[in-house]
Amino acid sequence: MSRMYKIIKKTELNPTVTLMDVDAPLIAKKAEPGQFIILRVDEEGERIPLTIADFDREKGIVTIIFQIVGATTEKLNHLKEGEYIQDFVGPLGVPSHVEGLKKVAVVGGGVGCAIAYPIAKKLHNLGAQVHSIVGFRNKDLVILEEEFGKVSDKLVMMTDDGSHGTKGLVTDALKELIESGEKYDEVIAIGPLIMMKFVCALTKQYDIKTTVSMNPIMIDGTGMCGGCRLTVGGETKFACVDGPDFDGHLVDFDEAMERGATYKEFERKAHEEACNLFKKEVQ
Repeated sequence: MSRMYKIIKKTELNPTVTLMDVDAPLIAKKAEPGQFIILRVDEEGERIPLTIADFDREKGIVTIIFQIVGATTEKLNHLKEGEYIQDFVGPLGVPSHVEGLKKVAVVGGGVGCAIAYPIAKKLHNLGAQVHSIVGFRNKDLVILEEEFGKVSDKLVMMTDDGSHGTKGLVTDALKELIESGEKYDEVIAIGPLIMMKFVCALTKQYDIKTTVSMNPIMIDGTGMCGGCRLTVGGETKFACVDGPDFDGHLVDFDEAMERGATYKEFERKAHEEACNLFKKEVQ
């Protein structure tokens, strides 16, 4: 069977994060912020979920942004413009509910900004006032700053080491905005689990509704593997079919972080094997 999903554009956003525009008109037609696709690089490849970072319904293009962390993302990153991805299925997951919101703080951390951006864009297009707070470890890892700038009424850039924007954590900036009198209908936080945990701890003090995206813990995207099982308000949920968006004040982040670390060693070894394989092919 011939490969179907052509890579129209490939851009390196930073040394470990890549953007791809993929020709997928049927998915682009129905995609909404918060949803994801599942892809296989080739016939032998594993299935991985990736969030839809953007879409163009007219051109039939779906944008994905991924971090090179394992064997599959390493293989995906070796594909070039004009080459094809074997399988590209979606849109999956429940779209983010943003209708009716008038003023929102969108908080993104690291590669999670690729998920936060389409939500900020949709809010902006709906006429909401959007304050975006995005944080990275350092200036070399910054992505989508220009894109966030176009859809945000206020954009605050944070870096852990102060090499770009303001030195500090996203929670520092959010607290400063709230204390200065900004009143938000909702805070939407997307990034590492530890970041989302502390954003929720902060907003709980001010009684501000907070939605988090649990994409970081998804594995197969169908609810069958159980890898994205989490506890929300004492009930078991699956990020891929029940979410990925949940009430952040009800999520058991400590449990999610503990489970999220389960596959780290396995992924590291698989990534190293894939890297070694590509090195041998080049030699």
